[in-house]
Amino acid sequence: MLTAVVGTVFIAAGAFWLSFTSLADLARRSGLGTEQAWAWPLIVDGIIVVATVAVVVLAGTRAAWYPWTLLFAGALISVTGNALHAVVTATSDVPLVLAAAVAAVPPLVLLAITHLTSVLTRHASVAAGPAPVAQAARRSARVVAEEDLEFRVVASKASSALTPGGPDDAAELRASGWSNRAIAQRFGVHPSTVGRWLQGRVPDAETRNELAERS
Repeated sequence: MLTAVVGTVFIAAGAFWLSFTSLADLARRSGLGTEQAWAWPLIVDGIIVVATVAVVVLAGTRAAWYPWTLLFAGALISVTGNALHAVVTATSDVPLVLAAAVAAVPPLVLLAITHLTSVLTRHASVAAGPAPVAQAARRSARVVAEEDLEFRVVASKASSALTPGGPDDAAELRASGWSNRAIAQRFGVHPSTVGRWLQGRVPDAETRNELAERS
């Protein structure tokens, strides 16, 4: 992967240089001064590089149409400019069509190789990313589960501490002769709750007599 990325970078640099020199010379021949001519190919081919990277980054989104438009516009201008430069500077020994075709290769290669470099770089980042991301996700899920369990335990203890009375107290009051409704009012719960508390816990007659004697 590293070899492929490095190779594409070198090829892109070579294609950029060839296209840059041709477009800079065309700009000088078109009337731009020497001190400004270098900026014209930098702008034209720079659009290709930046737009290609943006297309890869925004792939699959609705905003991808704009970098695609810039990419096609920049590629068209660069290829046309290189071809015109070849036509202007070609000698009689070289057919104009051949000169234009040769001159169009660097900007096309720059377009293709820049896109390839972006794809390779993105693929390398994605390939290296899932493992740490998955570990972080599992770690976060474990922390959330532990915090949820701790919260449930604390809430359960708090609920037990705040709930007035309980099955034992209700059974003792029931044995003393209290009705379920009275016990429910005493503890602030529904009578059906008292009924559930007392299932299997209501003492027999002998136990009730002992409780009555104690009271």
